[in-house]
Amino acid sequence: MTRDLLYGGIEAGGTKFICAVADEDLNIIDQVRIDTTVPEETMGELKDFFDQYEVESFGISSFGPIDINHDSPTYGYITSTPKLPWQNYDFVGQMKAWFGDKPIAWTTDVNGASLAENTMGAAEGANSCLYLTIGTGVGGGFSMNGEIYHAHSHPEMGHIKVAQDPHDHFEGACPFHGNCIEGLVSGPAIEKRTGIKGADLPSDHEVWDYVADYLGQAIANYTLTLAPERVVLGGGVMHQDQLLDKVRLQVEKALANYVELPAMTDYIQLPKLGDNAGITGSLLLAKRALKDVK
Repeated sequence: MTRDLLYGGIEAGGTKFICAVADEDLNIIDQVRIDTTVPEETMGELKDFFDQYEVESFGISSFGPIDINHDSPTYGYITSTPKLPWQNYDFVGQMKAWFGDKPIAWTTDVNGASLAENTMGAAEGANSCLYLTIGTGVGGGFSMNGEIYHAHSHPEMGHIKVAQDPHDHFEGACPFHGNCIEGLVSGPAIEKRTGIKGADLPSDHEVWDYVADYLGQAIANYTLTLAPERVVLGGGVMHQDQLLDKVRLQVEKALANYVELPAMTDYIQLPKLGDNAGITGSLLLAKRALKDVK
């Protein structure tokens, strides 16, 4: 009697880790949420969860920046993250120390979500998908024809600069770049700017106009650079019901009819997989990782 294959998925976010075990059809058998605190605590709980199962391979989609260069001595590390306890953390190395030489796929959390949405989500059937998360941080992942875009490193789309509204004097919240996109529209940036968590702000607060403006400029820049067939906007900040239409209007304004695009309601969408895009992508990567070694 053969044992059913099990895959392990890890969506390592800046606020929480989602760890899941799935069968060959990627049906989730069990999953757990773990707070992102310090590596000793978070990774210890991760190990306890996966020790309950005999998984064949892992897919890890992590907050970054991370080192994805296989020729680098720090491949598999989280590198210069603003989350200081996680700087220069050997994530893949620790997994191998605990679970042996099982195949491990390693990418960013937004790349994993982009793959999932392109494969079975809001961009299913599209030849390319740009996935942006606007939450604890801001990041972007790009997939084309079912493959994640990787080069020497991975894209860091949350740290580009846009033109700041002349009435907006907020200095930004990014510890590296101040008023980059992440420093202007992430959840912590909204709270630092207003003194109130975004979830508690009224829908007509002026901050949402600023957020929509800056995201619109950024998406216009990504559109001109990558020409994605579909853009998917995820993350906690996008849970604001009024924000999606505001962003669509600002993208149109920024592009000024320079390129031909589908209707904005088709071009820019929320994740079909919702908050499960990241963990779904991680499990897809785990399945691919095992297939690649067979």
